[in-house]
Amino acid sequence: MKFSATRGAFAAVALSLSAFAASAQDNPECIAPANPGGGWDFTCRQVGKSLQDLGLIDQTMQVINLVGGGGGVAFAEVVNKRNDADNLIVAASSATATRLAQGAYPGNTMDQVRWLASIGADYGVIAVAADSEIETLPQLLDRIKADPTSVSIAGGSAVGGWDHLKVLIAANAYGIDDVRQVKYIAFDGGGEAVTQLLAGSVQGFTGDISEAKGFVDSGDIKVIAVLAPERLEGEFANFPTAKEQGIDAIGANWRGFYAPGGMSDGAYDTWVSKISDLYASGEWKEVMAANGLAPLDLQGNEFQSFVEQSVAQIQSISKEIGIIK
Repeated sequence: MKFSATRGAFAAVALSLSAFAASAQDNPECIAPANPGGGWDFTCRQVGKSLQDLGLIDQTMQVINLVGGGGGVAFAEVVNKRNDADNLIVAASSATATRLAQGAYPGNTMDQVRWLASIGADYGVIAVAADSEIETLPQLLDRIKADPTSVSIAGGSAVGGWDHLKVLIAANAYGIDDVRQVKYIAFDGGGEAVTQLLAGSVQGFTGDISEAKGFVDSGDIKVIAVLAPERLEGEFANFPTAKEQGIDAIGANWRGFYAPGGMSDGAYDTWVSKISDLYASGEWKEVMAANGLAPLDLQGNEFQSFVEQSVAQIQSISKEIGIIK
């Protein structure tokens, strides 16, 4: 009788876990908090496709582009309206941590959601239009030094966001002491920022290598600096680093996902497991190599701690450069 009860308990647990797995896979959705063409959109679409290709989900993941507030509209939507959704994940990055660190999502904090896992790190780039006469990062920064009003830099994050911080870090490393002089114009996503660069409305672009890659391949832009400690491998090997141009500026944008704060433990564990299996696959390593993603393998509690540390670090940097008090 005791054996039968134990076996029944195990069966109930197995059935419960399988129900959680089913709920996580039932009409899976991924919110990209920006327009198509940016890094968050890439994260949702590529991960969704790869999960399905590998058989880790058996339905096509629906990607929802929910634009506004540098990700704040999406964050509020998840917290206020979809808090208990087991089938929903949301693309996140250093930009998300930056806004949370700076209080840019009014009334929202990082502990209102559950942090799932990372899928790699995306080094920052500074680029210009392909036909620009500017060829190096020092040339661009010299123009800012000479006349700050003559150069505008576009990015896909809000003022004080991660894209903004990257160009400020480079400017500060080059000896521009008052980095508030750097003109930064914010757009909802890297794709929109590059469009303005090609239209001649701005003179430079700050973003991540994954979102810049398509525009490099199409011949629209040229990367004048990668904010990495050394040159990347493969097809990115031709892009110079800021460091080799005498500017000690590093900017790595992690990419990953968060989930609704009320997601069940079973569904959360299922998503963590699926993203972990994806990251470990040879297919994902090929995606990383093709899109300039550097290794960053963090899941569950480890990723939660990492985001907490990132938020604390960004708060410190933001205070240094006067973005927050």
